[in-house]
Amino acid sequence: MKISQFITLSLSLLTGYAMAQDMAPAKLPTPKPGEAVATFAGGCFWAQEEAFDQLKGVREVVSGYSGGHTKNPTYREVGTDETGHAEAVQVYYDPKVISYNDLLVGFFAAHDPTTPNRQGPDVGRDYRSMVFYRTPAEKAAIEQAIKTVNASKHYAGPVVTEVVPFSVFYPAEGYHQNYCKLHPNQDYIQHVSLPKVAKMRKAMAGKLKPDV
Repeated sequence: MKISQFITLSLSLLTGYAMAQDMAPAKLPTPKPGEAVATFAGGCFWAQEEAFDQLKGVREVVSGYSGGHTKNPTYREVGTDETGHAEAVQVYYDPKVISYNDLLVGFFAAHDPTTPNRQGPDVGRDYRSMVFYRTPAEKAAIEQAIKTVNASKHYAGPVVTEVVPFSVFYPAEGYHQNYCKLHPNQDYIQHVSLPKVAKMRKAMAGKLKPDV
């Protein structure tokens, strides 16, 4: 085999391997000692991931799927509305730096929790608003946060966010992770995702990482 043929074949194999890795589900990080984990669904996970990732005390955010019945779903399957899953994010954070209540404030600010099965141009049960609690204290905090949002009259309608016990979170494919950062000039990111991130930033002023 000629050197040029070998190089072409090698590049082809590497490209194929990279694409396969990109389509495979991302790996979930292991929580560090003292770290807490929270799971939210508030429309397209690209914006949710970027918004939460900008908060002090948040180490990592993973895009994925939760709230349904299908094991190890793919993005295409979730989009059919037949898996029961919603696009969600899992947040790994230091509760000594940022509280669960703070995360709830940001969550309810960064998306419209009053539109059932819809967020802006995205329609379907996979875009419904959900918060997954792991403890009775978290459930109580979510319910209080919803009362606060409703009382504020910030939104025209009542909050329809589902409050459900956490069961399982499936990480999305690799190409969905850090999507906003990797594709900042894409039209959808510019006109749909980043405005949501801006809402989070406004609501969480003073709790943002210094480098964002």
